[in-house]
Amino acid sequence: MTKKYALVSGGSRGIGSAICVKLAQMGYSILINYVNNSIEARKTLELVRQTGGDGEILMFDVSKREQVVEAIEAWGKSHPEEYIEVLVNNAGIRSDNVLVFMLEEDWHRVIDITLNGFYNMTQALLQPMLVHKYGRIINLASVSGLKGQPGQTNYSAAKGGLIAATKALAQEVARKQVTVNAVAPGFIETDMTEGLDVAALKKTIPAQRFGTSAEVAELVGFLASPQAGYITGEVISINGGLCT
Repeated sequence: MTKKYALVSGGSRGIGSAICVKLAQMGYSILINYVNNSIEARKTLELVRQTGGDGEILMFDVSKREQVVEAIEAWGKSHPEEYIEVLVNNAGIRSDNVLVFMLEEDWHRVIDITLNGFYNMTQALLQPMLVHKYGRIINLASVSGLKGQPGQTNYSAAKGGLIAATKALAQEVARKQVTVNAVAPGFIETDMTEGLDVAALKKTIPAQRFGTSAEVAELVGFLASPQAGYITGEVISINGGLCT
């Protein structure tokens, strides 16, 4: 039986790790991308294996095109009869500050990982999806990309650009049965929300709580499934009613 493969960028922790586990439960062999934390990547691989699935770890920086191409080409050479049919562009960072005090490096790093990372990953994996006439591309956006957040001009710009790219690419590839969608989480319990005033923020959310990584992963899992084949170019919010 031919294996099905899914690649999750930034898959070692938080939402990315939960997505890896969910896709493994759906029968995918998981390619877990990380750039810094090998310990967490190995933990995620172990969680994947505990579901009865399997996978492997790929270390590269999504913002560095040469690293992405080298890793994908190496994988392809060792799997000549197979292709990666699901791509989850999850890698991203926050580096918050008001724009007047924002360092140039903080602007570029946030944009590079989210937007250049989307280009580098998607462009490297898209052609085999088109050839096989099947693929799922799911981009992790944010409520910040829909409504903007003060102190997050760089992050909002990156996620807003990702949403626009999602809508454009979806129209390019729909006839080849490749769908492209974005998921826009609000406040989710991960290390990305550490240091925030949780009690105060919960009062702004109609659901009165933060979401969980597992809840986001369930939505990604559905969009990765064959049942979601007529959904493309969409941005689906998962934010407890924060931005409606």
